[in-house]
Amino acid sequence: MSQPLVSVVTPFHNTASYLAQCIESVLAQSYPQFEYILVDNCSTDGGGEIAENYARRDSRIRLIRRPQLCPQVQNYNGALAEISEASQYCKMVQADDFIFPECLRLMVQAFEQSETIGLVSAYDLKGDQVRGSGFPYGKPILPGKEVARLLLRNGTFVFGSPTTVMYRSSIIRSETPFYDESLLHEDTEKCMQILEHWDFGFVYQVLSFLRIGNEAISSPFRTFQPIALDRHIIVQRYASRFLEPDEAAALKSKSRQEYYEVLSDEALRFRESAFWTYHKEGLKTLGETLDWFYLVRRSGRKLLGMAANPGTTAARLLSHWKSKTTQESELPR
Repeated sequence: MSQPLVSVVTPFHNTASYLAQCIESVLAQSYPQFEYILVDNCSTDGGGEIAENYARRDSRIRLIRRPQLCPQVQNYNGALAEISEASQYCKMVQADDFIFPECLRLMVQAFEQSETIGLVSAYDLKGDQVRGSGFPYGKPILPGKEVARLLLRNGTFVFGSPTTVMYRSSIIRSETPFYDESLLHEDTEKCMQILEHWDFGFVYQVLSFLRIGNEAISSPFRTFQPIALDRHIIVQRYASRFLEPDEAAALKSKSRQEYYEVLSDEALRFRESAFWTYHKEGLKTLGETLDWFYLVRRSGRKLLGMAANPGTTAARLLSHWKSKTTQESELPR
């Protein structure tokens, strides 16, 4: 019996420092039945030459060179559009990440449990932290809607990044472009969309490594509270799809309060205009605008509380100073 073909896709731009390790991790897989598509998005650091050397040596590798530089998500979509018609499953491996040797085999095994599974995930290692905890142990397959409800109710996030998950290829081929380029967190939202119609498989092992703090593609927005914005967007957009009306309404109200609580903290830290632009652009994907009146009210309440508790205020200011110093030290030079 032949094994299902897996399409592995790595779009890259100026990640030469990590690209060889990424490619080697794919070639070292215990599961042999895969094609490997490398897409060079006009790299100027020698990454294209590294990919070309590997493509010459392994017939499973196909190298595509973009004629002109395109935005990251557009490049991802273009790369996914190249997968074979014979491919049954698709694994994105971002160019600064890598996967462990059993990744493809175990993810294919998870998919093979049922033809109703559209998405498979696993634990991942981001820097030195294992992520994906909270998924019910001993349930390698769950209805997609149940997994979505775990995220909405408890914040159980098992999607990691595009490197963490594997998709059923027929879903990718049926939706062009695959990722919605107008969304702020397009990969998370795509997972939620899949869960609305498909079941979910999970592998209880660490199968991928996600690099942090690299200069090549680290986001300048990581100090802009992206997790708070992502949580707010996901709840506002998807609560009504997966929860009963009363529960969805209550959760959306709670999410808004928690989101603006974070924003009010940042307002009192006098965040720069780029911070507010980032959140305004994110809210725009929901059809929302930043509610300045609500934000000012919550900030005002915080100021009153700080004035009434000067000791606590001093401690918070010291904590903020330490946090800011740590964040600045982690930024690429």
